[in-house]
Parts: sequence; C-alpha cells; structure tokens
Amino acid sequence: MNKEQKNTEIAELVEMLSNAPILYITDTVSLNAEATSNLRRECFKQNVQMRVVKNTLLKKAMERVEGTDFSGLYPVLKGNTAVMLADVANVPARLIKDFRKGTNKPALKGALIREDVYVGDDQLDTLVALKSKEELVGEIIGLLQSPARNVISALLNHAEKQEAQEEHSA
Repeated sequence: MNKEQKNTEIAELVEMLSNAPILYITDTVSLNAEATSNLRRECFKQNVQMRVVKNTLLKKAMERVEGTDFSGLYPVLKGNTAVMLADVANVPARLIKDFRKGTNKPALKGALIREDVYVGDDQLDTLVALKSKEELVGEIIGLLQSPARNVISALLNHAEKQEAQEEHSA
C-alpha cells in the first residue's frame, strides 16, 4: 500500500468514525472465509458496518477525529482488527454474542459507546445489557402508564362492588 492509498484509507476511516457514535473493535482472525462472510451478512442485516482495518491506520484516523477521545482503545490495537460501527449501542454486542455460539470468535477487544470505553472480551455481557434509546423510552412509558392503570382498575373495582351491593340490597 503506497502513501496515497494509506492517506485515502485514513480519510475514509476518519469519516466513518466521525459519523458513528458506536465503535466496537473485534478480533476475527480465526474465522474462516465462510464464517467471515456469514458475520458480514449478519452485520448488514442489523445495520452494523463492519470493516477489517490495519491497526496503524486506524490509530492515525482516531487521532484525527475531532471531539472524541479514542486513547483508551489504543492498547487493543494489536493483531487482527475489524471495526464494527453502529447507531445502537447494544446491537453489535448482541450480534457478536449470538454469532459465536460454540466458539470464541469474534472476540471483543474494545468498544467506545459515546464517551465510555470498554476494554476486553469480558465486557461483552455488560454491552449486551445496555438498553437502546427505544427500550428505555418503552420502559419509561410503561412505568408512567402503570399508576394510571392502577387508578382505573381501582375505580372499576369500586364501581363493580357498588353495583353488586345495590343489587344485593334490592
């Protein structure tokens, strides 16, 4: 790869990193061609962009992205590296966990979720447990609706009891 190609690659990575709020760094080295193809297909289905990158070029791109501190991920930039970019924090984690049933690849090297850095494969369960914005909104709506349901239920029960007492009295 000549210098011009490297600069083009770095510029593409800078743009990708700037536009995606969620970054996962994975190790896919032991996946065969069929497994890698299946992983890419799953990423595409779940709106996760996956790309195999050179560590030195990725680090240079990270250093050039303004407003984001990737330094916590620099130590994991060793060996084979594939990046996964997404808009929803837990989607790549769930994808990795589901994909690797019976194997340990792809392995999570690290992740940057907005401003939080997660390093190591042992963080995968933590990342899977993160709730998406839609899940949180759903939970909040459910919590807000719960008291209203209780009030309505109590009023209906009270009305039924009064009707039953009136019928019993008559």
